[in-house]
Amino acid sequence: MEKNITYTKTGDAGTTSLIGGKRVPKYDDRVEAYGTVDELSSVIGVLYDLEGVTEEIRVTLGEIQKKLFTLESHFALDRESEVSKMIPELSEDDVKFLEHEIDVMNAELPVLRSFVIPGGNMRSSVSHVCRTVCRRAERQGWRLNAVESVDKIDLRYLNRLSDYFFVLARYFDFLLSRDENCWDSKR
Repeated sequence: MEKNITYTKTGDAGTTSLIGGKRVPKYDDRVEAYGTVDELSSVIGVLYDLEGVTEEIRVTLGEIQKKLFTLESHFALDRESEVSKMIPELSEDDVKFLEHEIDVMNAELPVLRSFVIPGGNMRSSVSHVCRTVCRRAERQGWRLNAVESVDKIDLRYLNRLSDYFFVLARYFDFLLSRDENCWDSKR
């Protein structure tokens, strides 16, 4: 009988393999970048599973997770490897898809006149967590880009995705007819 073995022990010395086999320290910029994208996908999974998330939003979240897996593979790829030719790319259409989803939600939302303080309901709060992890993933991507070239479409996708999660958080408040918790600068 064949067993699934989760542990390989190859990382016990503080290194890990990129796609293609090159070993790097676990604190390498690539590992930080793809690890943060992986964290984002996990938090999106929490949002997906929350009660009250519509099927339409779940479909969008599932598509986003697939794109993030592609993006994560870009960050984890040893570009000198032959494997690089087999990894799918993100496209301008992927960014436009997010912009469309943002526009659809924004059409129903009141004009924003203040900063929004996260909170109010679980769906909105988890959307804000997705937004902040996404912003960190984008920063990690730019940090990686300072060392070695990153596809700019990947960074644009992360930027637009954080906007999507901000609007989604507002949209969840709107669906529940809750007033947003807006920051009052005069207090």
